[in-house]
Amino acid sequence: MVGLLQLRRRQKYRLVIGTATVIIAFIIIYSRLPPEQDTSSTSENSSQEIHSTVPIIPLAAIKEAAMISTDDDVSDFPVVRRSVKERRFTSSAVESLIKEIKENIKNKELAWLFENCFPNTLDTTVDFDEKAATENRPDTYVITGDIDAMWLRDSSAQVNPYLPLMRNDSKLRQLIEGVLLRQCLFVQRDPYANAHYKDTNRTSEWKRSDQTEMRDGVHERKWELDSLCYVIRLMHSYWKEVDYDQTFFRKNKKEFKKTIALILQTMKEQQRFNGSGPYTYQRQGHPQDSHGHSAKPNGLIHTFFRPSDDLQTLPYLIPSQFFALQVLKLLSELVKNLEWTEEFNDDIVNLTTALESILSRKDTINDPMKQIVFDHTKHHLIYAYEIDGLGNTNFMDDSNIPSLLSLPYLCPDIIPLNHTIYQNTRKFVLSSDNPWFFKGTILEGIGGPHVGSSMVWPLAIIMRGLTTTDDEEIRACLKMLQTSHGDKGFMHESIDINDPKRFTRSWFAWANSLFGEFIWKLYREKPYLLN
Repeated sequence: MVGLLQLRRRQKYRLVIGTATVIIAFIIIYSRLPPEQDTSSTSENSSQEIHSTVPIIPLAAIKEAAMISTDDDVSDFPVVRRSVKERRFTSSAVESLIKEIKENIKNKELAWLFENCFPNTLDTTVDFDEKAATENRPDTYVITGDIDAMWLRDSSAQVNPYLPLMRNDSKLRQLIEGVLLRQCLFVQRDPYANAHYKDTNRTSEWKRSDQTEMRDGVHERKWELDSLCYVIRLMHSYWKEVDYDQTFFRKNKKEFKKTIALILQTMKEQQRFNGSGPYTYQRQGHPQDSHGHSAKPNGLIHTFFRPSDDLQTLPYLIPSQFFALQVLKLLSELVKNLEWTEEFNDDIVNLTTALESILSRKDTINDPMKQIVFDHTKHHLIYAYEIDGLGNTNFMDDSNIPSLLSLPYLCPDIIPLNHTIYQNTRKFVLSSDNPWFFKGTILEGIGGPHVGSSMVWPLAIIMRGLTTTDDEEIRACLKMLQTSHGDKGFMHESIDINDPKRFTRSWFAWANSLFGEFIWKLYREKPYLLN
């Protein structure tokens, strides 16, 4: 922090010197101007002559003065990235990309943040078994950061930005294959658990307080639909980025088939057409009913927890339902190409049909069992965040992903950016009408009950930038992110809207990965915004 404060002082000093240089230059120019002449007796030729005698300050001098005041070399920023010898994993492709982006974007603070954030998952959170990889059974355990456990959601999102780089780095490909196989192991351990340990002998801190079936190796057993969706998304994204090569899936056919079958079985169970299913949960008496909140079975998938790990208010979380529909379509494509349709096609089709019958509606209907679109007095037709099929509705959005804001990012085949109801919903969630949208003197954005009032999450600021094509909105997001690292050089879980030095979780790898993904996307598509 001291290094960064010193940098700020140097920046201010350079700004003063640069400004003074420009002012002195103009004073010198003005002092050398010829005396003012009587224009009434001046011919056209003499006017041109006077114009020609005015000295012009060289453009190079202006650029040099501007550079003195604004252009800091990335080396001026303190080194906060873990040293090479302390890094958990090094990818040549990742390092090459970092070098390229550092050299080619002019905003050196953003370049510095990218250098720190993009590789943070590899630098600090992965446990890659190289010996197992050489034996064609790659294994990679990925912690979230300051919590020593592997979340299915977080681990998928943490490695997602590295997928396009696998083609240039075979070792990175093995690492991600290890993540996939580790996730398969965890789903097979318990498809209802959201977070796991590598060591099955570890005892969770929640084992005493949580009234649920805590199996060996489970850190937390919160039923979140998006956890299973992220596993499918990573499978399909990996397959796409290796040019649809089937080798890895065929070599590990037994593990993938068992995992897919469990995911589909869990989704079907929680449609609750035949009872509430095997999952129960309570912590300190919440929820009141260990089988979860009451709901009318309608084809949507009943869940207990949001992606923030907070209890839902109502059991049908609409962003997660859309995410499930998206990944089921991806899974259908994958199993068809692997010729596994005989085992899975019926379940995929039935789940997809049930979800589409509700999620595809683009108007209001007089049927509380299936209504997810509502006519807001200010924003017109918008999506609800949660419903129960009994007529109860929760209008809000949370910072964690999936969110209503993130729908085009996670579900591009269903909700494109220009989707009318999405755009209305986006205006709602980015306004004071959303009870978890906060605006302060420095930052504005979406938070949530996980941390509380006046705390916004960089995840949501990044997602706002990823779900717009408006340059000014993207610039505003970049400015807030550049302001929000609290002199640490990394993204955090949440930040006070009036004081970036007040934040939660200084080591939160998911936010770092998503920030890196955002910068890389802009570097490819809108590089001028990084200058």
